Amino acid sequence: MIFYRTTRGYSANTTTHPTLTSNVKFMNFYPFNDIETISPRTLLFIAGEDAHSKEFSEDAYKLAAEPKELYIVPNAGHVDLYDRTDVIPFAKLTEFFKDNL
Repeated sequence: MIFYRTTRGYSANTTTHPTLTSNVKFMNFYPFNDIETISPRTLLFIAGEDAHSKEFSEDAYKLAAEPKELYIVPNAGHVDLYDRTDVIPFAKLTEFFKDNL
C-alpha cells in the first residue's frame, strides 16, 4: 500500500486507511479457496520477475486446474505492472484475450 502514498501512485480519490471491519475481512480472505473450480476457463497468471508477490502467483498456478499459464515479466517488480507501459506485457494480454474471449 506504500505505492499509493508516493507521487507516482497517489490519487486524491483513493484512501489507504483500512476500516476496522475491512481489516477482519481482509485477514479472513483466502484467495485460493476453490481455485480449481474455475476450470475449464483458461487462467493467465502474470507476475514480475522481481515482484515480492511472485510466489503467490506461482502458488496459485500450482493449485489451479488446466488450462493455465504462468507468465513471468523480466525485470519487473509488483507495482511496475500497474503503470510502467514499457514492461506491461500487452502482447501477451492481447493474445490471451483473443484466444479466450
